[in-house]
Order: sequence, then C-alpha cells, then structure tokens
Amino acid sequence: MTKDYVHPALNEEVTAIGGHYVAEKDERVAIDGREILYILGYSVVDTSCCGMGGGRFAVVPGWLDRYKYRTDTSGMPVSEVTPVEDDWEIRRAIIGMIEKKETYCSVRFLS
Repeated sequence: MTKDYVHPALNEEVTAIGGHYVAEKDERVAIDGREILYILGYSVVDTSCCGMGGGRFAVVPGWLDRYKYRTDTSGMPVSEVTPVEDDWEIRRAIIGMIEKKETYCSVRFLS
C-alpha cells in the first residue's frame, strides 16, 4: 500500500519538550533493485529534568515509488512511498547499509 510522505524542512531546529531535533538530509539508496528513502538527523535532550543526551537518527518512510512528485498545501515536498513490510531480513540489510554509510545512528521504520 503506497502512502504520501511529507518531507521535513531540512536544517531547521524543531523544539520539543525535552530538547530539539534537526532533520539534516534526505537520501535515496538502492537495495534489492529498488530505492529506499531515509531522512537523517540528530536530536539533543538538553531541557529535560532527567539529564542531557542526544544522538543521530535515520527515519525510513519506505520504498520510494515517486520522489518529491508534488508539494502539499504548505509548500513541503511530498514523495510516494511503500512502507517496508515486517521482513526483518530486509530491514536488517537496510539498517546495515545506513549505519555503514552514516556511521552510528538509530534507525526507525515508518508504517
């Protein structure tokens, strides 16, 4: 089932209750004859009562069907994606590829 994915604004700090995060770039990577889309960024926990921390993250919206094929009503680019199914072998391969390319980061898949 395909879904529309609205790309985040890149390199803009988004404030949250415990800190902030920044989406730095979106990447397309070929795997198993298809392209995967992922968003790379970082988060900082610096306004939490429980301490400080942070880390890098990658969000995988899914297999890329159409890249930035339109914009939404606020002008943000929209891609059409198919979420990665619960195939853990494929997910492990995607995680490994992202971690190799981007060093360490926490990888999450959207459904």
